[in-house]
Amino acid sequence: MAMLWIGPVGGTLAAMPDPSTLEWGLQDVSAPDAGRTQDVNATMYKEYITSKRKLKLAWLNPTMEDASTVLKAVNREYFQVRYWDVMDGEYQTRTFYAGDRTAPFKWFNLPRSDSKRLTNLTFDVIER
Repeated sequence: MAMLWIGPVGGTLAAMPDPSTLEWGLQDVSAPDAGRTQDVNATMYKEYITSKRKLKLAWLNPTMEDASTVLKAVNREYFQVRYWDVMDGEYQTRTFYAGDRTAPFKWFNLPRSDSKRLTNLTFDVIER
């Protein structure tokens, strides 16, 4: 069973090649006027608004085809991702956007037709 499905908002999700790393995270969003006061204790006021999920994704030595599949899936402003949510303890489908995507690569001279591989493919997806 796939670990990750991605697709357009309101569209069909497709199973992605399994990432080598899928790191779940939760980010709190604070009000613009949050921060420290000028009192003697420098008290911090968080002014919590909400929390958003962040997934750090990485594929080690993906084939060019797999990397292309993943990059095309996240190459839109917003997209849906189905993944195992650690805090909820179940699969969730949420709307995300992608951070900067990097894919350093070199050619591997292997005696097979799939010898062209990237060193890695990494990026974060952040809940909308």
